[in-house]
Amino acid sequence: MRTNQDAFLSAVQERGEYPTQAEAERVSRVVLALLGAHLVGEVRKELADRIPETLARILLNPLQAHEPLPPERFIRATAAWIEGATEKTAAWDVSAVLSVVADSAGEDLTHRILLQLPPGYDLLFGHPQGVEGGGMCGTADRRS
Repeated sequence: MRTNQDAFLSAVQERGEYPTQAEAERVSRVVLALLGAHLVGEVRKELADRIPETLARILLNPLQAHEPLPPERFIRATAAWIEGATEKTAAWDVSAVLSVVADSAGEDLTHRILLQLPPGYDLLFGHPQGVEGGGMCGTADRRS
């Protein structure tokens, strides 16, 4: 079941504390382009079916990755693609988007996504392994 674009971007805007939905969309596009390079097969297709169509196209036509990036390098890559971003703000951006992705995907698909990624992504998705309840990684204010 595909998530409505307004609902998806509103959730990213709220979690990321972005002033506009346009900023939430810009960050979502970058994060999903990078994520798409790390996912393959049915997992990527299933996720695309659960997020808004315009963002699904980005996920399905990702930036090329030569190797799976560990979470720290994924954050650095995100920072490089977002004008004015630092590693700290990029970590916030990645967590805001990926936690909404996890909500859209549901528990089973999120688990299968995490199996395709290097260790440590569970925190970025707001689903720490072995911790019940999840929630977004990091509670610090984005502006700090």
